[in-house]
Amino acid sequence: MTTATPSKNYDGVAVARTPLQMALRRFRRNRVGVISFWVLVVMYLTALFAPFLSPYSITTQHEEFPYVRPSGIHVIYKGQLHAPYIFQSTTKRDPVTFKKMSVLDTENPVPVKLFVRGEDYRFLGLFRSNLHLFGVDQGYYFPLGTDKFGRDLLSRMLVGGQVSLTVGVVGILISFTIGIVLGGISGYFGGFIDNFIQRVIEVLLSFPRLPILLALSTIIPAKWPSTWVYLGIVAVLAFIGWAALARVVRGQVISARNIDYVQAARGLGASDLRVILRHIMPNLSSFLIVTATLALPGYILGESGLSFLGLGIKEPMASWGLLLNDARTDDAFKTYPWLLLPGLMIVISVLAFNFMGDALRDAADTQSR
Repeated sequence: MTTATPSKNYDGVAVARTPLQMALRRFRRNRVGVISFWVLVVMYLTALFAPFLSPYSITTQHEEFPYVRPSGIHVIYKGQLHAPYIFQSTTKRDPVTFKKMSVLDTENPVPVKLFVRGEDYRFLGLFRSNLHLFGVDQGYYFPLGTDKFGRDLLSRMLVGGQVSLTVGVVGILISFTIGIVLGGISGYFGGFIDNFIQRVIEVLLSFPRLPILLALSTIIPAKWPSTWVYLGIVAVLAFIGWAALARVVRGQVISARNIDYVQAARGLGASDLRVILRHIMPNLSSFLIVTATLALPGYILGESGLSFLGLGIKEPMASWGLLLNDARTDDAFKTYPWLLLPGLMIVISVLAFNFMGDALRDAADTQSR
């Protein structure tokens, strides 16, 4: 049962606010939480339109441009205001070490244009297109540099965000479905069912998280297609993520089933399914939303960790953890620092989810003022 809280509008007339409206009001007052929310919105929209925003395909290799530094955009040329342009990178041999090195051609500026034609892709998975947001008509443009194979890092980061950001969402849907169903059954019916489910949960929680995560990930066959590997990683993360939630849901259901209106509904002959869906689950909605928001960073870090160790997402797919794997050596860390940018995206997304989750938790607290 929910009650409305009276308040006054501009005319001084009392207006009833629902608990949801009160929670949204408290959330909007948390600036860090609101900023984190919009950061995540931008990140997910960027991931959704990644092929359109990416200058190149994630598999396109520019063998003549390995480890090219990020190309900056200039608007001043020879002391005069100029349309946005870049300097093309050319490769030369170092006279001492004879290694290939990229050198900027500062004599021939190349304009950067919007809505250029490039490589084909499937837009939103519906139809094919070759229109990209920006690019150059001649030569190449690498906004964030390239990796050892000459692949554009920006394109790989944008497409990799589709994997890293959706792993958490899909994993939450699976693990929360299992945890809510089993935890709800355990708490509502009790008895033998409760004891059996709780013993299974205790067995799962007794295993250390990282070793079991690594063990389960090695079960995924190396010959599986990229899509299957993605689903396998999600299944592994969901398998070890539902037990703790189920235990908490059990406690919440045990507390909620003793509330007067729940007892009244059962006394009037309402079915167990109706009591659970109509009277118990609404009381858990705010808790589940907050818990899901705070649990999402764990899935992002789990996938990134497995991919970084070579046990997660495989080529030709891309994820932030897999891209960060290229910067694991001291030489890459010191010489090619732009390869660490995928790690920055992991940090930003995890912090944004945590800040937003804390703001939602405070907003859902009915005792807060």
